[in-house]
Amino acid sequence: MSRTGFQQELDQLRLQLELVAARVSVALADMHNVLRSGDRDLAARAIAADDHIDAMVVSLTERTYDLIRREAPVAFDLRYLVSVLRVLEELERVGDLSLRIVKQAPDQPLLAENPPIFGILDGMATVAEELFRVGLNAWTAQDPTLAGEVRNRSAAMDDHYKALLDQVLVLEGPGAVSVAITAVLMGRAFDRIADHTVVVGERLGYLLTGDPAYLASEVR
Repeated sequence: MSRTGFQQELDQLRLQLELVAARVSVALADMHNVLRSGDRDLAARAIAADDHIDAMVVSLTERTYDLIRREAPVAFDLRYLVSVLRVLEELERVGDLSLRIVKQAPDQPLLAENPPIFGILDGMATVAEELFRVGLNAWTAQDPTLAGEVRNRSAAMDDHYKALLDQVLVLEGPGAVSVAITAVLMGRAFDRIADHTVVVGERLGYLLTGDPAYLASEVR
């Protein structure tokens, strides 16, 4: 394949990766809406939509491996394709984690009866959405400044998670165990969404600089 043809393939791959990321962004918005409303119909649609995300990830992963096999890329092109593979994996995990919250829709009324915990979870969902949006914008613009902002903003999720655990420890009365289990499950999912989003930002830093220090976030 000519260099022009290869570049066109790379451009198409970039656009399709951004489409997958946009679908994951919608999944996070649905997750937040299910948390707030307990809407089981929306939860069912969100679960079904994840199958489409998974199919897109599989298709793009196969296409990326095929490009590596056919073109034997080097330098920036190789870093780009390897980074695409890693980012696709992170996007798929973010989508799956959002479903952990969505699948708790039947317990939403129980959580809503505990305003301190419910408020923290709502805040965590907001941070997850905003953090992912910054990561997506950074990748789309290939902007190293925005990529660095992802890690900086992720500290807010750590603060929320600590506050959640503090609230869980003082729960008492009927239903306390159920609320605690569901809240911790959701909180951990939100925390992991932030972790995977940080990897997306750090992968961009590695792509643009070639500095392996950016890969440290992937060792977790």
